[in-house]
Amino acid sequence: MIYLAIITSLCASIFLTFSLKVLSYLHFIKWSPVGYTKRLDILESSHPLIQWLFLAIVIFLIILILYFIMQFVELVPAFITSIVIGGVLALICEWVIYDLPAELKSFKKLSIPFIVTVIITARFVFETAAYHYKAHNERNKLPYNDSMIK
Repeated sequence: MIYLAIITSLCASIFLTFSLKVLSYLHFIKWSPVGYTKRLDILESSHPLIQWLFLAIVIFLIILILYFIMQFVELVPAFITSIVIGGVLALICEWVIYDLPAELKSFKKLSIPFIVTVIITARFVFETAAYHYKAHNERNKLPYNDSMIK
């Protein structure tokens, strides 16, 4: 189970990091994904590849934690949780990055492609977690009743 969580989180973090690079390159987001180095004053003088690698590692850890949390949510479909949690995470990220006030006109500054990319990644992770959790539980069930005489 842990192996699947690590592989899924690794693939999702690579996809999200690459997507952030593309969104930044095409100017769909007006902030730099590695701008945390200047804001937090860490890795500022290091090579950009190291900055992106550190970002990918942080994204990997966040996705891994979300994977383990979301595999136990069975009552709510993964589609709904991915839209809600992915959308909220994307909104919080951009709200913190832009340091926006809590006003309706602040929503115009948010990047729709970034929000969609985060929701797609969340959908991949949550659906995979739910599927593997159900498959693991069904595999461990006995094909007969315990009261049945063998």
